[in-house]
Amino acid sequence: MERARGAAVSAGDLGLKGPRGWVFQGVSLTAAPGSLVAVEGPSGSGRTCLLLTLTGRMRARRGRAEVDGLPLPRRAGAVRAISALGPVPGVNELDPAFTVAEHLRERALLRRRFDGSPSALFRPRAARAAVRASVEEALDAVGLDPAALPKAERTPVRDLERLEALRLSLALALMGRPRLLAVDDTDLKLSAAERADAWALLRSVADGGTTVLAVCSEAPEGVLTVRTGSGTRDITAPHEDTAADRTGEADDGTTGDDRTAGDDGTAGHGTTTGHNTTTGNGTTTRHGTTTGNGGTAMAADGKGADDAIAGTGRA
Repeated sequence: MERARGAAVSAGDLGLKGPRGWVFQGVSLTAAPGSLVAVEGPSGSGRTCLLLTLTGRMRARRGRAEVDGLPLPRRAGAVRAISALGPVPGVNELDPAFTVAEHLRERALLRRRFDGSPSALFRPRAARAAVRASVEEALDAVGLDPAALPKAERTPVRDLERLEALRLSLALALMGRPRLLAVDDTDLKLSAAERADAWALLRSVADGGTTVLAVCSEAPEGVLTVRTGSGTRDITAPHEDTAADRTGEADDGTTGDDRTAGDDGTAGHGTTTGHNTTTGNGTTTRHGTTTGNGGTAMAADGKGADDAIAGTGRA
């Protein structure tokens, strides 16, 4: 496959905030073109949102980020044009009812419709030949041989092994020759041997020139790693003030005094008064009232970002 020119990626103190607090924050990285970057962290720590932010599909709340010199979010459209999504659950998934051939044909048609030059409309035979070549190159780059599948190209996605589905998703993304490729849940439901194969696959894509961002629960050795999770959901951390913050109102409609949660999840400043009454049978009854201005505080869990996801489609 023709060697792609990867995109450099950089970020400093990058953060994304949703209605329930920070999804991730304090992310910094510098990746050269053609790098393989592992985004490591527990589930729910904002890993997927970081991928979507760095590919121009979500808008960060603080910090800075650039892809190939294009500042985000101001040039998000241009970043989307040079990036592609591999498998991202809920955003860019394979259709389990589609066959391998149907997925490849659909992506080829979309490329001819939206990525081809207007002059190709007058040379349909040449355009079809170019599309077929790009399909073959992409399949070769990810090591997927449809003829080796149980029903060859007519194999439904639901019948693919997890690693085979990953290869198909990457092939579909590489058909557009992106300079930045984002892959979610790289090591999900894979054995140790399959994880090694998946990382070897992503390394080969990066060696081909494409910069790769890959989400995982545990990064392999020797890979540039960005970690999410620690401190990324601390809603009391310093951040850029909004109008709501300056007036003492939280994003979820509570007042500033009610935003600090205790260990048991309740917040506020209250006092409890009362007395004990002991009856003849030894039973003690407590009577009292609780006063104060507290309420139940909801801490951020890293989910529900307040920015819409843009520019997505079926893989």
